[in-house]
Amino acid sequence: MVIDRSEYIEQLLAKRWNGKVKIVTGIRRSGKSFLLSTLFKNRLIEEGAGKEDFVEVALDKKSDAKYRNPNLLYDHIMERTQDTGRKFYVFIDEIQLSYKVKNEDVDESLVPEEDRDMLYTTFYDILNDLMTRPNIDLYVTGSNSKMLSKDIVTNFRDRGSEIKVYPLSFAEYLPVAGMEKADALEEYMMYGGMPLAVLEPDEKEKRKYLQGLFTNVYIKDIVERYKLKDDNMLGALVDALSSSVGSLTNPNKLANTAGSLMGKQPSYNTVKNYLDYMEDAFLFQSAKRWDVKGRKYFDTIQKYYAMDLGLRNARLNFRQQERSHLMENMIYNDLIRRGYSVDVGIVELTRVIEGKRRMSQYEIDFVVNVGNDKVYIQSALNVDTPEKKAQETFSLRNTGDFFRKIVVLDGNSKLWADDDGVMYVGVIPFLLDDIVAEVIR
Repeated sequence: MVIDRSEYIEQLLAKRWNGKVKIVTGIRRSGKSFLLSTLFKNRLIEEGAGKEDFVEVALDKKSDAKYRNPNLLYDHIMERTQDTGRKFYVFIDEIQLSYKVKNEDVDESLVPEEDRDMLYTTFYDILNDLMTRPNIDLYVTGSNSKMLSKDIVTNFRDRGSEIKVYPLSFAEYLPVAGMEKADALEEYMMYGGMPLAVLEPDEKEKRKYLQGLFTNVYIKDIVERYKLKDDNMLGALVDALSSSVGSLTNPNKLANTAGSLMGKQPSYNTVKNYLDYMEDAFLFQSAKRWDVKGRKYFDTIQKYYAMDLGLRNARLNFRQQERSHLMENMIYNDLIRRGYSVDVGIVELTRVIEGKRRMSQYEIDFVVNVGNDKVYIQSALNVDTPEKKAQETFSLRNTGDFFRKIVVLDGNSKLWADDDGVMYVGVIPFLLDDIVAEVIR
């Protein structure tokens, strides 16, 4: 069975021959390579491209490992595309595996300290050259955000075009699941959207695959890339972060949690670095806290969300299945996948409690930024009683502004609004339709 990823295909098609390198980023095993070298390639062939018009290099394969040297990679591609009368599609898979090479023809003594990068050739140099060739349309995939998406502007001089690929959304997952929406949601919350896990029919094999990804791919990648000496500490922090998705945390709190697991307390800087490594590998995403009334960011604690619930659950051996946290994580992922900028909202209020004025903070799960507009979203399992409804909507009703407010509930209920204008919708239609875009029209 082939999973429909037409949303990404359309993005790639729209960027063809735009004079930029197309950078397909995302967590490893999310389907980037299949998207580019199978789905996109087949579409181009359907539209008239010949099979001989493609030059493909997979740097994670042993047969192409020699091309991790950027000079050899460049020579190989130039040789394959020397016919300037033809047009070529060049696909380079897992470009972050390329390493820098010392330029032997540069006199090191003449290069000032601030320009030491000139001593080396990197894949950035190669890509910048290749994308100037009029007969080459260039595409690369990468699994490290620091090397790619964070460096697009600086290293590609505004000539990089990023396409972020995520594990399957619920909308992509549902047609493959072959079950009713409610049952599919339960499976999705348990096993997530990693393509090969979704296609694996045997539950034991599915669990084994997801658990193996962490140990044999993600942890190994981070340890090798950053030359870490203590992968046990990294593992403890992964466990701590997996346990705290949807909860406010910071490096100090995570250090304490990891320390209790390891019997050895890591330093603040170690934890901070490891958090950066995990985000750069797309394992987790962080959300900052936004002061709704003060209109500023808080610098201290924030929230982390797992890129894929199946990976998170597998890491914890499918324990700690707090539905409210899983649903919140799922909603966050869907908003980010749709391209929205998302923060955690904080509403500070002064209230009289037991005769004393006290400042209290109340949370809004998500502040979705849409240009100059915002949408506030609260994730709640239910609002079955007046007391529960008042509790879940208190922060929404005290923002002091007129931005739209949505409560996402467990289940399949259609969009409706109460007398105060607060909207409610089930998580299933929320995941299947762009409700945010619908309510701000």
